Amino acid sequence: MTRPPHFNHFKLIVVAALLVSSCISVGSNTDDTSSVEESGAAVEPTVVLTPTSVSRSAEARPYTTPELVEVLTPSVVQIAVDLGRGQGVGTGVILDEEGLILTNWHVVDGAVTITVAFEDGSVSEGELFRRDPMLDLAIVRVSGKENLKPAIFGDSDSLRIGEDVVAIGHALGLRGGPTVSKGVVSAIDRTIVADAGADLTGLVQTDAAINEGNSGGPLVNMFGEVVGINTAKINVGDRIGFAININAAKESAYSLIAQGPVPPPGFLGVGGVDITRALARALRLPVGEGFGVTVVEPGSPADEAGIELDDIIVQLDDTEITEGQDLTDFLRGHPSGTEIRITVVRDAQFLVSLNVTLVERPDR
Repeated sequence: MTRPPHFNHFKLIVVAALLVSSCISVGSNTDDTSSVEESGAAVEPTVVLTPTSVSRSAEARPYTTPELVEVLTPSVVQIAVDLGRGQGVGTGVILDEEGLILTNWHVVDGAVTITVAFEDGSVSEGELFRRDPMLDLAIVRVSGKENLKPAIFGDSDSLRIGEDVVAIGHALGLRGGPTVSKGVVSAIDRTIVADAGADLTGLVQTDAAINEGNSGGPLVNMFGEVVGINTAKINVGDRIGFAININAAKESAYSLIAQGPVPPPGFLGVGGVDITRALARALRLPVGEGFGVTVVEPGSPADEAGIELDDIIVQLDDTEITEGQDLTDFLRGHPSGTEIRITVVRDAQFLVSLNVTLVERPDR
């Protein structure tokens, strides 16, 4: 089978804070945010809820673009993440009235905290519910938010090349609501290779502008039905963007919801700095890389296990730790109650192995 071309300039589209060069670049629409007045003329499709899928009535007519934006905006959220070493911003689509939100996995991957901003101006803390890295999808959950309006999900198998579509998302994390751009379905069933080397298949290609911040936002047909989840663009081309087809996204979402929430990552209770090779040479350390401990929280598992300030964490179980992100990734896969072995360099001289039982992150 012929392998699809690898676009070297292809970027997953998560918005990153401009001052943090290490964060991934983002996708979002480049047009100004549309402003629309209330209109009661449109006929809303007949739907089946949770997640909201569509069975369109024969009398339904297409929305105008302003009408469509007015209908969809309450179902679109901004997702801001703290990555520990920087911030990122993406977009999400409300799945149900219980607080489940669909977005891209690369929007929330590595997030220490997740904050969800709604169309009404309110903000809620979010948590990772489930993820599907193979499809670049994740579900975020918020609690205690009332009057949520789920989006209406269409049928991507019925898409036609040349059909009008609208992309909605939070461009560059700009204030003032989501950005809207309009285009057509340029192609269907596309396959591309992401920077990480993973194939993304069955994609909807569109020339609706998709730029930084648009990751996880909806691609919508003119009946107000979500037909794709915006996920990527190609920087070397003009207006070449891609969305995960909504039928694949719905199937993934149903499966993720059925599995229930993912266990929260275990809490260790240390803070610190990355030990680079240059720093290790300057300090004449016996290791080339690791995570230097500068904070040990009192009463935390790290404290009780005997981790000390200036220890350098170099291994967790059999996983080599070269930087703080390695530590975060490891803890994400090891929930509360897991016993792990930590190997540290102490006093820049010798290795110490400690057994630690992780706990849930305490409330602040």
